[in-house]
Amino acid sequence: MERIISRLVGQYESGRIGRRDLIAILSGLAVAGRSAPAAESPFRGVEINHVALRVTDIPRSKEFYQNLLGLPTMSESATSCFLRAGDNFLTLFKGSEPKLDHYCFGVQGYDVQKATATLRAAGLKVRQPVGTNRVYFNDPDGIEVQLAAPGHMSA
Repeated sequence: MERIISRLVGQYESGRIGRRDLIAILSGLAVAGRSAPAAESPFRGVEINHVALRVTDIPRSKEFYQNLLGLPTMSESATSCFLRAGDNFLTLFKGSEPKLDHYCFGVQGYDVQKATATLRAAGLKVRQPVGTNRVYFNDPDGIEVQLAAPGHMSA
């Protein structure tokens, strides 16, 4: 956990992520850390794979992040834009109000069926979009969390 936090602070200090993103990610780490000690955790999170934001104006937000942080475009459509941030990415989704949509942990040895079963056994309501290997669930504060393999969509 200390290595992850150190890496996040380094990304913030170098301007690769903003203050709001840093706070959102650290909050998620704090909440996740309260549920069980790392030695007893059913998953081993090895990266914050991406953060997804709801924004009211995708072109404006894209321009902001590209001009301020130099994030190149991975792909985009009328309703979404994916911006590369080193080995990770920032997703912008069209929304009626700005907010954190979700964040994704890259999990070592990720297997979608095992992950789904483990999360359900922990009493969590799991959402898996049909035909994907992505699983989503809410943390105790209702923030949506995604699990995926490390490097998910990094190519």
